Amino acid sequence: MSNYQNKPMTQKLYESAPSSREAAKFLTATTLGAALLLLSGLTLTGTVIAVIIATPLMVIFSPILVPAAIATFLAITGFLFSGGCGVAAITVLTWMYNYVQGKHPLGADQLDYARDMLSSTARNMSEKAKEYGEYAQHKAQEVTHGQGS
Repeated sequence: MSNYQNKPMTQKLYESAPSSREAAKFLTATTLGAALLLLSGLTLTGTVIAVIIATPLMVIFSPILVPAAIATFLAITGFLFSGGCGVAAITVLTWMYNYVQGKHPLGADQLDYARDMLSSTARNMSEKAKEYGEYAQHKAQEVTHGQGS
């Protein structure tokens, strides 16, 4: 600590000064930040001036512009929705084609598992229905034989 105090002031400044690379980074960041801040302010000013100028026009033409904006919004929404449905249909058809061709697309394992579970459940329900039908038929025969005697 005493060694640091014994050094001249210029040597202390030289040792604690940032490197030229750090200084260049700082100056570049500061310059870019100031330029972007200036552009942001100019953009805000231009937007405010445009709103001030356009407000009377918007009030005058609002009976025309509002329905036109709604119609434009609905048309754009309809086109985007139909395009999305078309992309979904093409995706599904491509997946089905790859599945049928045996290329094992993403999700094929889950589909195979669900198909196996569904067929197993259907088979079990069919067996239970057959057993119940035989049971009901047996009970009906008991009742008819019991009444016949």
